[in-house]
Amino acid sequence: MKLEFDLGNPSFTWLHCAGLAGLWMTLKQLEIEKVARPEGLNWQLSHRKIILNWQESDKTVLEWLLKESFQINDGLIALRGLDSQTMRKDAQVIVHQGILGTFLQHTSTHKSSGTKTESLSLGEEEKEIQVTYKALQSYAYQDFASNLCDKNGQLLTKPISVAGWLNPGAVVRHVAFSSDTSFEERPENAFVLLFASVACYYYILRSKLRDKRAQYALVVPEITNLEKYAQYRQHHNLIYATYKDFHASGLGDAGLRFLTLEETVKITHTFAVQRCQVLTLGTVAWATQQKTRTDMYVVEASDEVCHNYKVCDNWLKDKDIEGKEGRFVATNFAKELISENLARNQPWYSGISEKVNSNELFKKLFYEREGLYQVIQKVKSDQREKLFVQACHEAIKFTYGQISEQANKRGEVPNFDRETVRIRTGLGRCKNSDTFREFITDFWSRAGKIPTLQEHWEELMDFVMADKNWKKSRDLALLALASYKGKGISNEDNVIDLGI
Repeated sequence: MKLEFDLGNPSFTWLHCAGLAGLWMTLKQLEIEKVARPEGLNWQLSHRKIILNWQESDKTVLEWLLKESFQINDGLIALRGLDSQTMRKDAQVIVHQGILGTFLQHTSTHKSSGTKTESLSLGEEEKEIQVTYKALQSYAYQDFASNLCDKNGQLLTKPISVAGWLNPGAVVRHVAFSSDTSFEERPENAFVLLFASVACYYYILRSKLRDKRAQYALVVPEITNLEKYAQYRQHHNLIYATYKDFHASGLGDAGLRFLTLEETVKITHTFAVQRCQVLTLGTVAWATQQKTRTDMYVVEASDEVCHNYKVCDNWLKDKDIEGKEGRFVATNFAKELISENLARNQPWYSGISEKVNSNELFKKLFYEREGLYQVIQKVKSDQREKLFVQACHEAIKFTYGQISEQANKRGEVPNFDRETVRIRTGLGRCKNSDTFREFITDFWSRAGKIPTLQEHWEELMDFVMADKNWKKSRDLALLALASYKGKGISNEDNVIDLGI
């Protein structure tokens, strides 16, 4: 029997190509470990192709390959292609949890021996976290050869129905028409899909926007070179990552975190990985018994996107927090908002005023004001946007100064929170360009003379007055409010006429 697989196969999806990369990594690791193979079995590996040859029965060879490829170590899924024996326990647990949360989520795909609890590192000089996972005795990958072969042990020649766990998120559209809407694959292509779990990457999601609708992220890389991708997937930053590194706030955070583990140039040129497809899986009201694909997007690693994400990641850190049931990783809300935009090639602040639509969410955003302020200063964006935020910061400073001055005269404690709520609700009532102009005119004029506005009057007026920019300006104004970290000083000229 001879099987030849090529990345250029027109029937291959991204997941098939990931499976081919996983198979490449597995066969390479078998070579490195010099594992004894069935007589007559050999293979050739190139940067775009895999050729398998064997003489024994198809089922015998496939059973051997799957047995050696998909193993169990102390209850954890152990993937030969990732050289699981040398991985940190953190990475092993995440791969295990990731596969069980995506590919093998249904209980029919695995047999459990109970649960185990491990203490895992959150990083250098940080406290450990207790993680409980389902320990396995077996799982579907290990004995899948019988699904690929006939009674005589020969590889089937007709397409077979693809089990849902081979293609996460792909489901029958309607049970009444299962025969017409189910997925079928050629047996050799189904064999390739088995190895996608080796090449893909996994994140545990802690989304404040989607809650249970996004619990796991499955990252499917765009594979253009099998050998180079194998080097990337086995990079020390991935193999030796800590448990905290496997948490993401959402789809965008997961995709960009995966693509920015090294400098962009190294990823795109050295490792030939420029894009990835990210699927989020979570619980929905109509199917609480299993995790359903709730979102999918292709994330691309352009220079500007990667730069802005790294700025975001540097200043908006996830935190490990002590809760009622032990320590857990709390992802950063501001980073979730920003990374979702970056992943979709939208302005990094886009839609913030629509998403942060309650006082509770605003407080979460305001909690990150120190980091937000630094992000605003360091991201690559239109200079007018930064000037607009700076002008709003100055307006807030002078407005708070007025409040402080008036409160001091009355012998009271200044109530800045009341003014913050007034500004936020005022922005929330801006539903078109006219109402926003009315708001910003009143806001700036009450503050008095604003140095940045006076110095950059023409460019800021061009930006704010353009009808197409009113939503951008509203988002930036809310961002300015959330990132303001001063108190307030008095302004000699309390009220001015902007003449807008």
